[in-house]
Amino acid sequence: MALVRIGVDIGGTFTDFVGWRSDSSQGITRLKVPSTPPHFAEGFKDGFEPLLDQLRISDDDEVVVMHGTTVSTNTVIERSAEPIALFVTEGFRDILELQRLRLKNPVDLFSSRAIPLVARDLVFEIPERLNADGEVLTPIDAEAVRRAVAGVKATGVKAIAVVFLHSFRNPKHEREIRGLINEIDPEMDVCISSEIWPRIGEYERAVNATLNAYVKPRVQAYLQEIERYVTNRLSSVRLFVTRSNGGALGLADAAKFPVHTLLSGPASGVTAAQTVSSLSKHEYLLTFDMGGTSTDVSLVRQGNPTVTSQGAVGDFPITLPVTEIEAIGAGGGSLVHLEGPAMRIGPESAGAYPGPAAFGRGGVRPTVTDAYLLCGYLNAGNFLGGAMPLDVIRAATAYDSIAGRLSVTTAEAADACLSVTTSTMVSRILPYLAAHGLDPQNVTLVTFGGNGALHGPLLADEVGINSVIVPAAPSVFCACGGVVTTLTHDVVNVIQGTTITHESLSDAFRHLASETVDWLKQQVELDRLTSIDHEFWAELRYKGQSFQVPVVVPTKADGSFPDLATISDRFHDEHNRLYAHCDRNAAVEFVELRVRIRGSLPSPSQVNIEGSSRRGEVSAIARRDLRIAGRLYPNTPIYARSDLERGSRVEGPCIIEEDDSTILVPPAYTAEAISSGAISLDRRG
Repeated sequence: MALVRIGVDIGGTFTDFVGWRSDSSQGITRLKVPSTPPHFAEGFKDGFEPLLDQLRISDDDEVVVMHGTTVSTNTVIERSAEPIALFVTEGFRDILELQRLRLKNPVDLFSSRAIPLVARDLVFEIPERLNADGEVLTPIDAEAVRRAVAGVKATGVKAIAVVFLHSFRNPKHEREIRGLINEIDPEMDVCISSEIWPRIGEYERAVNATLNAYVKPRVQAYLQEIERYVTNRLSSVRLFVTRSNGGALGLADAAKFPVHTLLSGPASGVTAAQTVSSLSKHEYLLTFDMGGTSTDVSLVRQGNPTVTSQGAVGDFPITLPVTEIEAIGAGGGSLVHLEGPAMRIGPESAGAYPGPAAFGRGGVRPTVTDAYLLCGYLNAGNFLGGAMPLDVIRAATAYDSIAGRLSVTTAEAADACLSVTTSTMVSRILPYLAAHGLDPQNVTLVTFGGNGALHGPLLADEVGINSVIVPAAPSVFCACGGVVTTLTHDVVNVIQGTTITHESLSDAFRHLASETVDWLKQQVELDRLTSIDHEFWAELRYKGQSFQVPVVVPTKADGSFPDLATISDRFHDEHNRLYAHCDRNAAVEFVELRVRIRGSLPSPSQVNIEGSSRRGEVSAIARRDLRIAGRLYPNTPIYARSDLERGSRVEGPCIIEEDDSTILVPPAYTAEAISSGAISLDRRG
């Protein structure tokens, strides 16, 4: 009997699969099929069947499926779910309208606030009140609840989010009203904010609760369909869903709290990137995940992801702890257009259907992928191993209009498109690195996604990144994250305004750790795990500040926690690292404590496609003309990635091809095959 882990990542253009057997030395098995929007489950089935055949799964094998889904994300961005209602404390009906009194872009004269997911006429005020310490000032008016539920039912709405003031201190009233609603209408779905993330900030909790209630029916329906299919297909299978913090959770929790899956796809790629951190020359990795619709970047420091509570999905802030992702609206399927004489890339995408013009599915508008083909980066006859040949003539026709308006050839227009795409990325990535106090020369770029290995090196050359790593299986790397991810959960305790001692802090941490263990027991039998690890965090700030800084609280060898002064010193150090100043004499305030648990299932230590070692010369399998940054490179060598065994080197400009991915090596870089099947690109000189 073997353990088989399967990672699945559904994107807007392709659905990726990765499989690993614990009894095999062959590394991973990977597969890529077109996505099938809006019925993404069909794409899942299209790829799952052939993957099972390749993995040779028997009835004795235990299968673990880690599924990343974009159902919740797409539902929010498209605002395509059924209406929901919101119950709030009396006097706070406009909580979603007022938001935080900040404009998203204050220098844009046409900037406007996000339109709430809940219409104002579906927001109901409930007479009740807790004070800031969580003590009851006004009990819940049960009769008012009955009237409100009747009003909701009259509109046909079937889901209610509940957000009461100070419920992060005491969830009593939110739990009480859920019980009342269930008595009145057992079919009504109720989401309470204190169960999702009991943190200070009523607007942010309201957003979390409404997002959860909004996407819940659609995510539940999707997961139920996947569960039926998988359990009918396999005799012994466990299904988990990847989540926004880079880990995974059980199917029941994912269906109950789908808000945790909103950023799961990009986070899985960052999780996979942690496995290659040992290959980097630098402390920081800048991950670069370029798919068909967008590009997502993040930072990994000393093998650990960057965690934030300031994420966003669409127009809405996400204050849950998530892997920090900087999303850029430029991907392989991004549509190219002119605004006057200026070329613009995205944010609209051709998606999977009709897709880029070169796909031959009816797309006629130019995309970034069409530009790759016209500039010689892609092999038209070997795209996806020949399963999806590309049409050069259709790609050129798509660029005819732009080329005519710019008075250039179609190839030159395509080259300009790639330069503008790179500039778009640079304009977002340089400020992102600066915000973390990083010089591009001090980071290693890790490229993955369907187009990451093509465009990542162009970006590196432009911003001055000297080292690039292309991991094994880059085009399905987010699915690889599902193969190596852990069962991960975060809990929080707001301690702002309370008296903190070393003893009370230690007790609070231990209580939170106990909560996480209880959660883990609900996901899996603990004896199936290879390890269980805890991380402890405290968020602190100088008194008078309106924001806090998270710091890691390391435990001592005996499991005890450091004293308050030591934690404060770590806060000063982190504040100085982030903002280049600190005040060690200023009063420091503890705001909240967080604990994260990680339960590890058996998995490969690295995403591995290992080859033998050699340093012999590699022969080109073909040659073709390339256009890179306005310059033509005729007869550029094309190499097969399978020919590059460990130690092999090739100098740019060149192309390295495999069935589902293409690596561009710019003129100033040398590519070398290194351990674990990865390719390292290093700037010469």
